[in-house]
Amino acid sequence: MVLNYIWIFFFVAAFIVALFKLVFDGDTEVFGQMMKSTFDMSKTGFEISLGLTGVLTLWMGIMKVGEKGGAVGVMSRLIHPFFRRLFPELPADSPAYGSIMMNIAANMLGLDNAATPMGLKAMQQMQETNVRKDTATNAQIMFLVLNTSGLTIVPVSIMVYRAQLGAVNPADIFIPILLATYFSTLVGLIAVAIWQRINLLNKVILAYLGGGTLLIAGIIWYFSTLDKEMIATVSGVVSNVVLFSIIISFIVMAFIRRINVYEAFIDGAKEGFSVAVKIIPYLIAILVAIGVFRASGAMDVLMSGIERMVEGMGFNSDFVAALPTALMKPLSGSGARGLMIDTMNTYGADSFAGRLASTFQGATDTTFYIIAVYFGAVGIKNTRYAVPCGLIADFAGIIAAIVIAYLFFA
Repeated sequence: MVLNYIWIFFFVAAFIVALFKLVFDGDTEVFGQMMKSTFDMSKTGFEISLGLTGVLTLWMGIMKVGEKGGAVGVMSRLIHPFFRRLFPELPADSPAYGSIMMNIAANMLGLDNAATPMGLKAMQQMQETNVRKDTATNAQIMFLVLNTSGLTIVPVSIMVYRAQLGAVNPADIFIPILLATYFSTLVGLIAVAIWQRINLLNKVILAYLGGGTLLIAGIIWYFSTLDKEMIATVSGVVSNVVLFSIIISFIVMAFIRRINVYEAFIDGAKEGFSVAVKIIPYLIAILVAIGVFRASGAMDVLMSGIERMVEGMGFNSDFVAALPTALMKPLSGSGARGLMIDTMNTYGADSFAGRLASTFQGATDTTFYIIAVYFGAVGIKNTRYAVPCGLIADFAGIIAAIVIAYLFFA
């Protein structure tokens, strides 16, 4: 529903701005440029979707190998002690723990198709112990905020888009996204914990959060000691080594468990092909709307206003060009994806704006969409403080992405 209003807004706002330019500025070409943009962006959307087919098929196949080989299960066991203390109101023997951990682990690995069913199952299992069926429980809210913060280890789709749009090293945003999404998740978790009065000083919680934070701090410190060229080189090398190591570990785990690795890959690859085809109309729809909005001059008006405000406050405004992706992400994943692609098309995949837009896309998740789908699936109408905590996590992710992008790419 939100995306419907956003889509309509792009066209109506573009028409109003273009009409103003025609009547008051005498710009007789603006409507022609808008119509040309509809054709150009339709072609771009189809070409990108077509180009996605091969790479997305590859990665979905690799992910299926990891899923069948037990990678998700291993991650679930590693984080069980931590999650047991984040959901104190759930019974110790609740089956929801398994679904929660499988959902989070699947999200971290980029297994969207596996993550959503697991997430809905977790919500249903938590709903069984919910006394007030139309009101969200503390456990459900904690689970939702952890989802909306978008913790991701392998941002496959973003790297695929960057490769399709000509990035020299599509994986150079791997570490920046990992850092930004960690801060988003950490802040969201802390916000919910404070609201629910969960003891964050518990030794198990401190061990997990402290260990993760020290690791992230160490990464930031190390990169802050390097010059810009070395940051790009080291980040690229480490990103590619880690990603290929994940691929190898998935294959080896599956082989050890006597899984037919080749057949598992083919099963996942088939899903990847289907996803690439299904995404065509959605991508064209949002890209055409954004293209019209930009061709009319409305995007320039909006961004110029924000840029002047930022500069008036004494800050560097280079990040403003990528800001539309960040503002759209809590509302719509496909809308944010379209804006990310538009930014990379306009400024270049390897530009500061293109890389920052990619980092924004991976830093958080679609807060309103996730809340609507997950709560709607179990009939919850009173979401209590889920939305503000989710948006707090989103804001933290946006700020972290900007700071980290200046460190890595400026």
